[in-house]
Amino acid sequence: MTDVHYATTPLVAVRNVSKRFPGILANDRITLALWPGEVHVLLGENGAGKSTLVGMLSGLQQPDEGEILINGETQILSSPRRALQLGIGTVFQHSMMVPGLTVAENMAPGSPWWQRPARKRYADDIRRISQQIGVNVNPESLAGSLSLGEQQQAEIVRSLLRGSRLLILDEATAMLTPANAQELGELMRRLVAQGLAVVFITHKLNEALAYGDRISVLRMGRNVGQIPPERMKTRDTASITQEVVELMFNLPASPTAVPTAPPARLMLQEEKPLLEILALGVTDGDMTVSHIELKIRPGEILGIAGIDGNGQKQLAEALAGQRPLREGRIFLQGVAIEEMSIGERRRLGLRYVTDDRLGEGTVGSFSVALNLLLKQIGNPPYWRRGIAQTAEIDAHAHQLVQQFDIRTPEIETPCGTLSGGNIQKVLLARELSGQARAVIFAKPTYGLDVQNIIATRRRIRAAADCGMAVMLISTDLEEIIELADNIAVMSQGRIVGQVTNGSDARQQVGKLMSGMTL
Repeated sequence: MTDVHYATTPLVAVRNVSKRFPGILANDRITLALWPGEVHVLLGENGAGKSTLVGMLSGLQQPDEGEILINGETQILSSPRRALQLGIGTVFQHSMMVPGLTVAENMAPGSPWWQRPARKRYADDIRRISQQIGVNVNPESLAGSLSLGEQQQAEIVRSLLRGSRLLILDEATAMLTPANAQELGELMRRLVAQGLAVVFITHKLNEALAYGDRISVLRMGRNVGQIPPERMKTRDTASITQEVVELMFNLPASPTAVPTAPPARLMLQEEKPLLEILALGVTDGDMTVSHIELKIRPGEILGIAGIDGNGQKQLAEALAGQRPLREGRIFLQGVAIEEMSIGERRRLGLRYVTDDRLGEGTVGSFSVALNLLLKQIGNPPYWRRGIAQTAEIDAHAHQLVQQFDIRTPEIETPCGTLSGGNIQKVLLARELSGQARAVIFAKPTYGLDVQNIIATRRRIRAAADCGMAVMLISTDLEEIIELADNIAVMSQGRIVGQVTNGSDARQQVGKLMSGMTL
């Protein structure tokens, strides 16, 4: 770590900044100071407010309340161009460069419209800055030919070329190999040694400890705590880790006050798994899911925790039959199903509640009654010889509307006109009715109000109480802690650890999610 605070005024200060969106208080009176010569790490779960804060510092959004000061003076960051003019550059997780242009040509946008881009000058500047910060960025290379690590380096050079004194790295290591992530970390250390301020947003606690001078933790839109440089230097890794995990997951200071896991359901340890996954692998573009090994017994809820986008959707779709396997086996009640169609898996008892209620889970223009049979259209007893049996369809719909408390004017009402909570009830009714034996829930309460969140969680618990095997994929750790019997953590397409729910589950899952090992 470098010696910091050789300046008397923060390069950038955020004071009591709040930002609201419809129904959401994304940032709630956040205050923090960003100093030159310092890597300031921002940690927090999904939805903690990190992206909104970055958006305001980058000029993409403006605060509803509070102020942003640069070199001690209040400034309005009315646009990304204005943020750049004031010395704030942002490098996002995904490269913003045009793949078909060279690195030098990608640096040219932003020049006055009446001037021809000075490619040679840009190329010379790129080489000069690259040498200063210790990277090798070739200005003549096509941006699309660069590795992810090289693209990150080029983006940083572009920010410095435009005079940035504060560099924001937003999830910059999320798509990098461990070696590239280490290179980026070492580059951050060189940048702050030259007097720049760096904001580093990450979910990986090991990276925060390795490269950060100061750590701030956001939770539910608030800055809930900070570990300053003096504590970062003098305390051991274990105690810093414990403090960060307590801040991130709102753990009480006393271990005796940690709430226990929910009462266990009747699960016979010796019972054979109802759903068993062996060495499963899936490839989907840049996301590779590898060697997934999981077992779920009757009556068990297995939570899959992790930051969104780490292969959870690919895993769920592969199990449901919507995505082909690269390798591996899937057994349901001892029967191999990996070669079966979606319909065959459903008839055997496998159900999937997708997180995309409107785009995938329902057809908005179809009636509630038809959506309740969406995966059985054409099948008896609701269709015979291709003819819809209206009486049977209506009776089925009326029964599920009452059983699952679906608030709809009529069963013929278009499903897309219902509230989000009632659309979710339609999905739950369809997937949990009939001969369901194993159910995969993907972010089942995302976007719901409190009342429907409670109702949905009760349905999930009731499914397990009836002896179903339940896989609960959620980015809400509190939801998993509340419901799951066992918890597996998924990162970069792999299961990185599994814990039994209990008094220390939050700490253990938090460590696994942050890149630590147990």
